[in-house]
Amino acid sequence: MLDFSNTSLNKIIIHRVGNKSLDEGYKLSDKTIDLQHQPDLAQILTGFFLKPFEQVPFYNFYHVTNIELNEVYTIADKLFSNPKGFVKDTKELGRILYEYSVHPKIKNGELYITYFKNCLFDNKEVDAIGIFKSENKDTFLKLEFDGSDYQVGYEDGVNINKLDKGCIILNTQKENGYVVAMVDNISRGAEAQYWKDEFLKLRPSNDNYHSTQHYLDACKNFVTTQLEQEYEVNKTDKISYLNKTVDYFKKNEAFDEDEFLETVFEDKEVIKSFTKYKEEYLLDTGIELEDSFEISGSAVKKQARVFKSVLKLDKNFHVYIHGDKSLIEKGYDAKVGKNYYKIYFDEEN
Repeated sequence: MLDFSNTSLNKIIIHRVGNKSLDEGYKLSDKTIDLQHQPDLAQILTGFFLKPFEQVPFYNFYHVTNIELNEVYTIADKLFSNPKGFVKDTKELGRILYEYSVHPKIKNGELYITYFKNCLFDNKEVDAIGIFKSENKDTFLKLEFDGSDYQVGYEDGVNINKLDKGCIILNTQKENGYVVAMVDNISRGAEAQYWKDEFLKLRPSNDNYHSTQHYLDACKNFVTTQLEQEYEVNKTDKISYLNKTVDYFKKNEAFDEDEFLETVFEDKEVIKSFTKYKEEYLLDTGIELEDSFEISGSAVKKQARVFKSVLKLDKNFHVYIHGDKSLIEKGYDAKVGKNYYKIYFDEEN
């Protein structure tokens, strides 16, 4: 859907933004980096910025009352309309980011703002604005050979293989809040909110990636939290439901809700319970989901990591259950006063 094979880096400016709660301030540049006479640098920076976005979900800018009140959306709109105001508008982005950098765990760092040409989205060439921030530094060795011996030194710098956080705003679907790709590879917990939710103010696009992701989330939450409140289920039952859920999404290219429910949950009462749970889940989260959509393989791969298929028995055993739950049987041995599992199999590998 997103292709950068012919994309060129047209402009770049670098600002520095600190943590406002620590009164670190910000430093805003007055001019862009000269790329015309540094084609190798332009190529390196293009790879650094764009490589993490080859397979990512898409978002849209939004605001609870009026999209025009979303500051980053408004500035992006100005940049697309009048690229000549690039320096002035990017300075404003630096000031805005500083206002939201108040969590004590937010690190100061360089803010790179770029303008790209020839991004291919849905087979259509569009311009794009990139907003990136590097917060971590790596140590690099400097090796110099003076003709007879090596001299070793070091420098701290930005690792071009590790983009900390960033977004790419594509000049398409303005009426929906533009199409925005986003990554955040370092923030966790409350400090992660400032980039996506507070500074950019993004919400998931209604696309196949998010449809797949949200449906898998709803299934996982239902099986792990709600199911045992209504029915007698053990851990093997839960694992079986989770395995069948992931298996369905891995084996099918398109999602059909009726087929999915019959395949995974089978029992009419359980299906009824899940349907009610899903409706409440969507209402609470404000998410909209269709009954059918194309399944996103990248979303399945990412979500499958959190679907646990491991049965943990005290601290002695971990049993990985990947298939037919009827081949594992639970019991209780009164003589030794312990629970047990009996496992049936054909071959030992």
